[in-house]
Formats: sequence, C-alpha cells, structure tokens
Amino acid sequence: MVYGRKYAVGMYGGSFNPLHLGHLECIIKAAGLCGELYIVISHRDDETDVPLKVKIRWVYQLTKHLGNVRIVPLKDRVANKKDYTEELWDADSKIVKEQIGKKIDVVFCGSDYDEDSFWNRCYEESEFVVFPRNEYNSTEIRKNVYAHWDWLPQVVRSYYTKKVLLIGSVSAGKSTLTVNLAHFFNTVYLEEVGRELSALSGTDAYMLPEDFTAILVEHKAKELRLLERSDKVLFEDTDCLVTKFFLDFLKNEEAEKNGKLADAIAALNSYDLILFLEPDVEWVQDGDRSEVMAADRKKYSESLKKYYDEHGFKYKTISGDYNSRFDQAVKYVRELLGMKQ
Repeated sequence: MVYGRKYAVGMYGGSFNPLHLGHLECIIKAAGLCGELYIVISHRDDETDVPLKVKIRWVYQLTKHLGNVRIVPLKDRVANKKDYTEELWDADSKIVKEQIGKKIDVVFCGSDYDEDSFWNRCYEESEFVVFPRNEYNSTEIRKNVYAHWDWLPQVVRSYYTKKVLLIGSVSAGKSTLTVNLAHFFNTVYLEEVGRELSALSGTDAYMLPEDFTAILVEHKAKELRLLERSDKVLFEDTDCLVTKFFLDFLKNEEAEKNGKLADAIAALNSYDLILFLEPDVEWVQDGDRSEVMAADRKKYSESLKKYYDEHGFKYKTISGDYNSRFDQAVKYVRELLGMKQ
C-alpha cells in the first residue's frame, strides 16, 4: 500500500462508450485513494461500441502519469443492459477477480449506480464507494457527440473528429478555401505539403523522386498529428491521389514506385467529406504553375476526378465564385456535424 492512501487495491469500471470528463474525475479520485487502481473496460465487438484498443489508448493516455493504474478488459456478452442477468454478473465478476489476482479492497462507482448494482453485489467482500456524478452522460453524448464536445477529454476527441478533404486541379482555390473553412470552424488545417518541396529545385519540373516520396509520407504523418489538435473537424488541402496525378503528369522518374506508395496510402485513407472544386474561378499564376494545365483546365480537372472514382471515393462538387464556394462548403460541413444551417 502506498503511504498515505486508504486502500491497497481498488477497482473502477465502465463501458467508456465514450469516455468523458465524469469518468476521468472518478478515475483521478479513485487513483488518489489506492495503491493500485484497476480500470475494468467493458466492450462489445460491434458497431455500437468504440473499439477496445481505442478505449485502452484513452485510459492509458489519461492515467500513465499516475503510475498506479492498471487496465482490465471485460467482454460484454449481451447487447442490452436489461439482458445482463445476475448469473452473468457472477460469471463476469469471477473473470475480473482472476485477472486482478488480488484482494479488491474497494470498488468505486459514479452516482449513476447504486447499492443494487453489479459493482456492489458481486464484490461483497469489497467496500463500495460512490462518487457524485455531474451532468456528463455517455448516452447523451452518443446522441450528438458534437453538441457535447466540451464533455470529452482532448485525447478522446480525435476519435470523433471529422476529416474534410478539398481537392481539385491547379488554381481551383483549394488552399484559400481550406484556410477560410478552418478559421470559420475554429480548428486546424493541413496545408498542401508539396508546395514547399516542389520548389526545392526552383520548379516542379525538376523535382527528384524522393521529393514525391517525402510529400506522400509527410502528408499522412501530419494528418495523424493534427487530428490530436483538431476541434470537431480537420480540413485537408489535397492528398496522396493529387500527388499521384502530378507524378503522372510530370512523368517523374520512378513514378511507378511512388505511384504504388500513393495507392497504398489511399487504401488507408478515409474521409467524412470530400469537396471537389471545379476550375471555374480565375487562373492565378502562383509560383511555377503549369501553363499546359492552364490551357485546358477542364480536361485536367476531369482527369483528376477519375483517380478518385477508381479508388472508390465519393465527393461533392463545388463551383461558382469564391463566396459561393465558401457558402456551399459551410453548408456541407454543418450537415456533417449535425449543426443548424
């Protein structure tokens, strides 16, 4: 037993579907009272539940600094609480006790449970401590996660963050709209990674094969990092298939190898919304943009669409002037987040 703590071994459990600040408060208080605290994570292998590995990551990231928290997974065998019989209670409690392998001195619960709950009746040899619970409620969060965003710890939010990809041919206004949307929705954005790398030789015509490899890898790595800091939605300016499109257009050395890498990353990628910007705004020569593409913007725009069609990505097209594009994009993003128009 850690000096100054009341219990040697404690336990706190839940489904954490999702984990919210109410759970976190209980965990912090329970850990402060125990030499060792075991967090029992109930889970189901279906679409109604957050995957177990994700839940474990949440709990570990939120408690690793404490040093006395251990994690115990417990698989649910029923879909509804009403089907959870006392016979199953007893069977599951035996599984938990075997995994912990020590006398459990105390079982902690939030005040949404009472003395008739599983957590008390199946651990009669343990003290039962109830922490007052505030407004936080997983059921309400599941109904509308974005309306209860403030109830989620930062580490949990990335799981629910929506990804919005903006694509289109050269000078379609992607970068401008990406930044405008990120500012409007008060979140972060992933800029076009290739912009800086394409200028290393003064022009994209002389890009090295490794430049394209760096673009493909760095874009995906940045996406994963930015998801941890996003607020409900992450906006992305282009992706690996746009890079593959330019690889083919430039006939770059080792294009086939980088093209295979682009295809592999595309197979990993998923987006909640893809906005394809039509080339009907004024052409702007920014840097070293291809005059060949400028001469037939519609042709290359349609060619780019085929890359996404072939990989099974669905997208919504956006056209018109800059203000019209902004309004259309805002409407689609609000719909995605379940916000009022």
